[in-house]
Amino acid sequence: MKTPEPGLILRIRPADQPAMQTHVGAASLELGSPISENTTFNVGSVAKQITAYLCVRAAHDGHLQLDRSVDSVLSRFRVPGVTVAELIQHHGGVRDAESMLSLAGFRDLDHYTADDLLQLAYRQQERAVEPGRFLYSNTGYLLLAEVLRHVHGAPLQEIAEKQVFAPLGMSSARFKSDPREVISGAASSYLPTATGWSHQQRPVTLQGPGSLWCTAADLDRWLGHLWNEWQTTQGATLPFEQHLSYRHSDHTPFTYGAGLYADPRPGRTAVFHYGHEQGFSAAARLTSTGLRIVCLSNHSGIAADHVAASTVVDLARDPGTNPDQLLSRALRDQPVSSRATAADDRGSEGEMPHAPIGTYVCGEVPGTVRLTRSGDSLYLWRRGTRDLLTAIGPAAYTADGYTLTLPTKPTCGTEAHFDGFVLDLDRAPGLHYHRCPD
Repeated sequence: MKTPEPGLILRIRPADQPAMQTHVGAASLELGSPISENTTFNVGSVAKQITAYLCVRAAHDGHLQLDRSVDSVLSRFRVPGVTVAELIQHHGGVRDAESMLSLAGFRDLDHYTADDLLQLAYRQQERAVEPGRFLYSNTGYLLLAEVLRHVHGAPLQEIAEKQVFAPLGMSSARFKSDPREVISGAASSYLPTATGWSHQQRPVTLQGPGSLWCTAADLDRWLGHLWNEWQTTQGATLPFEQHLSYRHSDHTPFTYGAGLYADPRPGRTAVFHYGHEQGFSAAARLTSTGLRIVCLSNHSGIAADHVAASTVVDLARDPGTNPDQLLSRALRDQPVSSRATAADDRGSEGEMPHAPIGTYVCGEVPGTVRLTRSGDSLYLWRRGTRDLLTAIGPAAYTADGYTLTLPTKPTCGTEAHFDGFVLDLDRAPGLHYHRCPD
């Protein structure tokens, strides 16, 4: 008997036609329960389009101005001049606080809350990048959830239930606010290991940028609403662009608007968003012809966005291809993923002792980090582990997910002393660290 594996669900609905759907794998390996049309998944960043829509609707209803500065709504937010619209479009220059947690001492399985990340957001005093530059930030959407709570006097789930989920019949959809909360029909997510499967969920819920759970059918209902809005707005090339423009993003030629990436190329016009959160992945795509594609996965080795992209290509070649064939081809062509692992604090045989260089602090991240030297190699220590820094320039080094730039090139054979350095994390650039007094 074949050992069950996690899997995914793929749902396709051409405009004005019934939905086609296929699924494979188990929702729960422990219980041996298969994925079905009633299985709910964590859809990750696909949630951003719901949060953005609620902001656009609040503006339409006169509760909020999209060009209003965030600090006029959230008094503890200290980055001046950032507007609500810029947060929606990822042009606010707000560093992604979750990216900085490892610098603050958090480990992968530590419990942290939305409030913990907001505290990091409130430490920021200036934009991490110049105005007009795209910097994808989950923290920006966490702040948007706070903005909505202030203007409506209610939490995000309550607002979304009243304005989106209930009217559209999305009975499974829910922004999870507490890791202990039970979600009906929820799948678990899994990572394949050398000895079997391990769970990927962590005790974290972040309403606004993610933490939205729903079925593929309910996500399809949302895309149907989006299609109706797009179709009935006169002169709109893309959804909601009469309220919020689409601006350049981190993936050329795609632009970004109200929580949606857009492909503006003639003949390919579509809006979409992908999500990756705690071993789950999700893809929701809507074309200008009304074609809807939803893919949800609980297998960390199967990326829903790749399955959705493959489906788009295959449907363009042969619109009559059935979902089982589409899924089979997509899984066959699934790229193999790999992830670099940072060095830990266990010594290796023959390694030279570590000489301390200094301990450093940053005003925007609590806690400290350390630099050491072992032989000709430099190491950054954070949360009790060390990262080997690989030189990529005279004074620039890289490690897993970040770049460190020293003020001067280290000199071998002499005692190094640096007053500070700059850490550029992928989504949290420009962190200036200064040496602590000895």
